[in-house]
Amino acid sequence: MQKIKGLIHKSPEGIMDKKALLELTTDIVSAHASVNEMGKEELLEELQSVFQKLMNLAGAEVGEGAEVSGELKPAVPVNKAFGADKVVCLVCGKGFTTLKKHIAVSHKLNPKEYRKTFGIPSKTPLVARKYSEAKRKIAQEKGLALKLAEGRKKKAGK
Repeated sequence: MQKIKGLIHKSPEGIMDKKALLELTTDIVSAHASVNEMGKEELLEELQSVFQKLMNLAGAEVGEGAEVSGELKPAVPVNKAFGADKVVCLVCGKGFTTLKKHIAVSHKLNPKEYRKTFGIPSKTPLVARKYSEAKRKIAQEKGLALKLAEGRKKKAGK
């Protein structure tokens, strides 16, 4: 903790030193990489996300190069993010079969906020197409739609 306090220097205007943030970022990522095996791409993504988070925690007042608007720019083009096998997170660029849990845990966003941030239509599922089709097929094989309809009839008849 002393090391962190020693690295944090603010200019007379109250702006955090970019060099201090870079040093903190490298310390954090190197500690994480020393206990977790990481590839080149993962390491670069980790550096970017840690630096961005530190900038946010510092009040987004890092000197030159800081993003003023606070808007997130998609990691990949929106039209290429929704594939058959995976859905790519527009915040960090990682691929998943479903995004709901990832965006909630990693980026503290709910699906509505995520869609609004990147201009994704509300009818666009945040799930890979093949995954969705497989789940639908399993539900049909088990007759879940019929069981749901029967349950609704019973409930309405009460």
